[in-house]
Amino acid sequence: MIKQNDSKTLKNSSLELVARIPKGRVTTYKEIAAALGLKAYRAVGSAIGKNERAPTIPCHRVVNSNGTVGGYAFGIEQKISLLASEGIKIKNGKIEDFKKKMFKLSLVTEQVTKPGGCKPS
Repeated sequence: MIKQNDSKTLKNSSLELVARIPKGRVTTYKEIAAALGLKAYRAVGSAIGKNERAPTIPCHRVVNSNGTVGGYAFGIEQKISLLASEGIKIKNGKIEDFKKKMFKLSLVTEQVTKPGGCKPS
C-alpha cells in the first residue's frame, strides 16, 4: 500500500494506472485510489493533476465518480474535446453511458508493480 504522504510514489503509481485506460473508456479518481489501496481519491486527483506528459498519459480519461467530467489542467473544454475525439459523449457535463464507458482498474492492478518490485495489495 502506498502511503498518502509519499507524493512522488503516489503520482507515479497513479499515472501508471492512468496510462492503462484504453481510448474510448474512462475511470474515476476513486477507482484509481482503490486500486492503489487508498481511500484518498482527492490526493490521487492532485497527483494526476501534476501530469507533465498529458495527453500522452491520458489523465483526461479520469472523471468524477458521479460521471461528471471533473477538472483538467488545460481546461474542461479541452478535456471534453479530447474525450469526444475518443468517442466519449458528454451531455450536461456528464459522461453518457457512464457505466458502459467505465474502465475497472481491478482488471489491470494485478499487473501493476510498485517501486521495489512489490505488487499492490
